[in-house]
Amino acid sequence: MHAVILAGGKGVRLRPYTTALPKPLVPIGDQHAILEIVLRQLSAAGFTRCTVAIGHLGEIIRAYIGDGSQWDMAVDYATEESPLGTMGPLLTLRDRLPETFLVMNGDVLTDLDHADVLRRHEACGAPLTIATYARKVHIDFGVLITDANKVVAFTEKPSMDYRVSMGVYGLSRSTLDGYPPGLPLGFDELVLDLLAARNPPHAYEFDGHWLDIGRPDDYDRANAEFTTRKSLLLKGAGVTSSAGVESFGGP
Repeated sequence: MHAVILAGGKGVRLRPYTTALPKPLVPIGDQHAILEIVLRQLSAAGFTRCTVAIGHLGEIIRAYIGDGSQWDMAVDYATEESPLGTMGPLLTLRDRLPETFLVMNGDVLTDLDHADVLRRHEACGAPLTIATYARKVHIDFGVLITDANKVVAFTEKPSMDYRVSMGVYGLSRSTLDGYPPGLPLGFDELVLDLLAARNPPHAYEFDGHWLDIGRPDDYDRANAEFTTRKSLLLKGAGVTSSAGVESFGGP
């Protein structure tokens, strides 16, 4: 199985942590980077090949990961010379990828079964499979619905349930047909194009642990929770890290 990790962003929302480090390499806990955790998970799930799309501070990522052999994976790289959006880097990689593969952001902490996402994608025949997570937002005000300056409905401090993309996808190479390499392509554009073509993505609903390390408060929360969630996040991934530190799952 092949995975593509998107690790080329500047991590602007996570500054000042990302001033000197690319976002996927910011530490979680005392010794481990987010991207290391992701690679351990993928290896434990049976992925043998991984392409890392790098851009901002990409040489630091390349130096940290190397060829991936410390995680029993073959890792190669694609360099993003200019911002290409979420899906744009895949267009330059297209000829190096199998027909179905996993795509994920390099800053996601989750106990999602990545291999099952790809298996479900292959089985359902959809052009794109999106791992989704349930969220709830509480509105602290009374919500009015108006029509012609008249209040026609009222709800006091409602809650709204919705599902969000987790930043993990199963993708078919043929889905990228028709998009020119070298030009930006966002996840939003791809989804809207598929919906317009009446070829909708498949939703892989997940209700386990998921945290997108996008903002400083998310990062602080991830560090605060890591000790209690380490065995869950790295179940079956007890291998020695590139830094030679104690493996997860060890004594």
